[in-house]
Amino acid sequence: MKIWNFGIVGAGNIADFHAKAIQSLDNAKLIGICGTNPNKVKMLATKYSCKVFNDINEIVQSPDIDVIIVATPSGAHLIPAVEAAKQGKHVLCEKPLEISLERVDTMIKSHEKYNTKLGGIFNFRFNDVVRVLKNAVDSGRFGTITNASVFVPWWRNNEYYKSSWRGTWELDGGGALMNQSIHMVDLLQYMVGPVDSLKAYIATLGHPQIKVEDSAVAILKFKNKALGMIYGTTASFPGQFRRLEITGTKGTVIMEENSFKVWQFAEPVDEDPEIIKKYSTIEGGGGVSDPMAIPFEPLARNIAAFIRSIEERKPFEIDGKEARKSVEIVLGIYKSAKEHKEVFFS
Repeated sequence: MKIWNFGIVGAGNIADFHAKAIQSLDNAKLIGICGTNPNKVKMLATKYSCKVFNDINEIVQSPDIDVIIVATPSGAHLIPAVEAAKQGKHVLCEKPLEISLERVDTMIKSHEKYNTKLGGIFNFRFNDVVRVLKNAVDSGRFGTITNASVFVPWWRNNEYYKSSWRGTWELDGGGALMNQSIHMVDLLQYMVGPVDSLKAYIATLGHPQIKVEDSAVAILKFKNKALGMIYGTTASFPGQFRRLEITGTKGTVIMEENSFKVWQFAEPVDEDPEIIKKYSTIEGGGGVSDPMAIPFEPLARNIAAFIRSIEERKPFEIDGKEARKSVEIVLGIYKSAKEHKEVFFS
């Protein structure tokens, strides 16, 4: 069994989750970490018994590393992702892939040029409950889908935004949508397909010290003619579980975190009672008010799937082009809100 050696660029909270996820896999090993905060880098390197790299160039040029995980602030993903490609390293990048489509496309083209893989982190997709719902959608159990919506009523206190990069257009790329809600934006487009057009509003209502939105709502029309809504906020005390609702002419499902609150279809199948029983309880805090209150296991599955795609020389299900889709939707919401008009997608 080949052991895949990883290096992490970035030493913030999410880097700790990545290190723990890598450590949990039999065929993965964390070689080292680099970041802009020497104290945090040293702390993580000590915690996970790995090497400290001085900078991006040193870590991507290391002959001992096969895969680079980019866990820097969102607007600083481009450089490590591109430099890693130049050195023949595969890259698994935190969400969002980057904060503009131009920067995302540069990353994608770089990995195409150097024949390396670029993948995104959307670990929510690797919850079992999501795979069950996706199968129901793909098998046509909803009939004609009439509405598909996501809700992320989360809370972040003022202390959270004291970080130098959070809540900024330059490095966060936005607020409640681009940072927190983008996971659910990804799930929505993954489940129901491409968005045709949208109209949106954004506002900063609970955190006046930040320059980006802490509240947003968008009305969508999908290319399959279904309608829907995206609601995301970090100004909803004390924070509630994220929710995805899909309804159609033959069924309705309401997914809350990793559970089904509603699972009803006009044409039941034998597996339905077991699905309802198995996925009736929410496990974990979901990060509704604490960004650290999330499990690392789905992230480990995300990483494991990326490794399999390399080994089997098959496309990764969340490759650069797939991870780009959620960024395009979020930027479309910002454009609609700023210009007060409907935004159409090609």
